[in-house]
Amino acid sequence: MKIVLVFFLFLSATIFGQINTKPTDPLVKDPFFNKQQNSPAGEKVRLIHSDFFQKSLDKYNGNPFFSGNVQFEQQGSVLTADEVIFYEEQNFVKAIGNVKLQNVDGSVITAGEMEYDGNTQKGIARKNVILTDPKQTIKTETLYYDRLSNKAYFNTGGTISDATNVMYTKSATYNLDSKIIDFVGNVKINNPDYTVEGTNIKQNQNTNTADFFGPTTIINKQNPANLVYTERGSYNMNTKEVYLKKNSRINYNGKTLTGDDMYFNQLTGFGKARGNVTLRDPQENRYMKGGYGEIYEKKDSAMMTEKPYAVKILEKDSMYFSADRILAYQKVDELNPLKKKSFLRTYRKSRMYKSNIQLRTDSLTFNETDGIMNLFGKPIAWSGEKQVTGDKIEAYFNTENENIDSLKVIGNAFAISKADSLNLKDEFNQIKGKLMIIYYKDNDINLAKVIGNAQAITYADDENEKTKEVERIGIALSTCGTIEAEFEARRVQIISCNIGAQTDIFPMSQISREKRFFSDFNWNTKDRLRKWQDIFVDSPNYEEIQYVSDDALFNAAQKVVDDAKAAEEAKKPKRVRK
Repeated sequence: MKIVLVFFLFLSATIFGQINTKPTDPLVKDPFFNKQQNSPAGEKVRLIHSDFFQKSLDKYNGNPFFSGNVQFEQQGSVLTADEVIFYEEQNFVKAIGNVKLQNVDGSVITAGEMEYDGNTQKGIARKNVILTDPKQTIKTETLYYDRLSNKAYFNTGGTISDATNVMYTKSATYNLDSKIIDFVGNVKINNPDYTVEGTNIKQNQNTNTADFFGPTTIINKQNPANLVYTERGSYNMNTKEVYLKKNSRINYNGKTLTGDDMYFNQLTGFGKARGNVTLRDPQENRYMKGGYGEIYEKKDSAMMTEKPYAVKILEKDSMYFSADRILAYQKVDELNPLKKKSFLRTYRKSRMYKSNIQLRTDSLTFNETDGIMNLFGKPIAWSGEKQVTGDKIEAYFNTENENIDSLKVIGNAFAISKADSLNLKDEFNQIKGKLMIIYYKDNDINLAKVIGNAQAITYADDENEKTKEVERIGIALSTCGTIEAEFEARRVQIISCNIGAQTDIFPMSQISREKRFFSDFNWNTKDRLRKWQDIFVDSPNYEEIQYVSDDALFNAAQKVVDDAKAAEEAKKPKRVRK
């Protein structure tokens, strides 16, 4: 049997070598087969085996063709097919039916048809083309293969699949040496956990990483609203880490993080951004900006530093926050586990501006859902020409009408109000005590209740019945266990003073300037925030308002007293030493 087989092969080769294989018509090749400059010519394609050999003038333009278990070889690569036409002088073959090209590197190409140029070592496979190697499988209708560069290319649309991903694209180039796939056109990578859609992606099968060179989106399949977008970046598909370099954003839990240089880990939910960082939260009508930011998707929290600020957008009057560090997060409502509450925290040099209240403190916490704000570290609040200080301040906002309802001042509570904002006299109504609750009406301080060691210095005015003008009566000094004071347009009226109450009213002629101020009086005009942009500085450092003392009545009365004392002294006989 072996002798017969050897004889058959010898006979086929002898016949093949004797016949004229020149076609009656010239061979027309695809431009893909054009030889590149300085590229080496390939070895001759060799026939290994075929069951039948034929040559017919009315078929294949008179070129010889082989059928039945056909095998051709060049430099270790083996081509098999049902039928092969061989153009010997051109070193070119056309294979038809069950075509298979087995390459030395282990890659295999199967197709319905294939053309192969032995000189340029290039091939074109058509009809249900499949390229497989240890890393992935490529399926397309037309595949161009360059054996010298060991690259495969298609532009008729196709899929590339590996152990975990299936990629769909219009055009792609695969480097079988480096295992890098260059996708061009609309690309879709399908993974059990995510989908990647882009226009220009390079994927490295060895490292399982992808580089993005155009608009690209990575979508979380469990929650499609959670996605990553970039126009330049890279993605490690093993660790699920994304590095974003241009026009990028991370969408998570209804929020959007943007920045110049970004990173996100899909497994841990941790992300960070640097340069022009913005975190938008449409559900809370809030956004944060800064030079650096971090997000924690699973904890639903975010942190911003490097001159950060936050804006709570309200329909009528927004709130502006700044500090060295700002933290935003959500927590499950203890009373209703199906709901979440949103919080904002600021640390060191905290500032808040709203048209009807401005705040300065070291740190601040804000329950945005309930409208409760806590201030710690020498807090100070301004509303109109009124100032409030204490060890700690709690501010309560009405979340429906967006107005402030009240302040609760705990420890060393001190409220100051300009007696008459229309002049520059150093006349200030002052109320202080251990605990103070201040109520607002029409966005202005209306009522103050003081509990514990309550004290007040208030200017007493009355309306002249004849002239109908307000005239100064004097100053009331009150000491009580509790005080209730009502703030009116140009005065503060004590409406109740209980528990050990003592009130003394002095006419202006009988009270010195020193007694018109508590020892810890601290009216502050240079640090007050007068516009929202003031949140960005440690202090606006406005020019201190210079107030003028009106001591004419007291000085005149004091002069009368001093003159009377002097006259009495003059009447006394002078003692003369003997």
